[in-house]
Amino acid sequence: MNKVLVSLLLTLGITGMAHAAGDAAAGQGKAAVCGACHGADGNSPAPNFPKLAGQGERYLLKQMHDIKAGNRTVLEMTGLLTNLSDQDLADIAAYFSSQKMGVGAADPKLVARGQDIFRGGNLETGMPACTGCHSPDGSGNAAAGFPHLGGQHATYVAKQLTNFREGDRTNDGDNMIMRGIAAKLSNKDIAAVSSYIQGLH
Repeated sequence: MNKVLVSLLLTLGITGMAHAAGDAAAGQGKAAVCGACHGADGNSPAPNFPKLAGQGERYLLKQMHDIKAGNRTVLEMTGLLTNLSDQDLADIAAYFSSQKMGVGAADPKLVARGQDIFRGGNLETGMPACTGCHSPDGSGNAAAGFPHLGGQHATYVAKQLTNFREGDRTNDGDNMIMRGIAAKLSNKDIAAVSSYIQGLH
């Protein structure tokens, strides 16, 4: 019975990563260095740096822990998290999560194809729709740790999808959910869905 309960809790994502509750007010000061690339409020002006505003705390915290531990390589982040405590990371995650992500615009020529992929997946290749984890409006699933995508820079999304596809990013866990999905995307598919995500709100 205990094994069944534990399995159910893991499946529902309730157990998650144990961490201290984040303090958004404290996180604002601690995130000052982050603003150089990600923008003071988490809305990065540079398309190669992700927008962190409005992102789920659980997702942000996992990414920072993965980067700090070397489980996700981000050259621009090298050493930036080394001296930060778990509480510091939780506070930074809480601050950026409390901000509102700005929305960009999609390339009109790519919207139809991008929308088809995001909302319908690809039955021929067995690729599921992105909406299953990231929701129809791209807001993600904060409780499950699935990231908010709507409004994210197309350049950044395309790079991450390509990295997952090529095996250069592997922090999607043993189930390899994103690596498996990205493997079914062509370069044109990635360009289209990334552009669609940039304008999604």
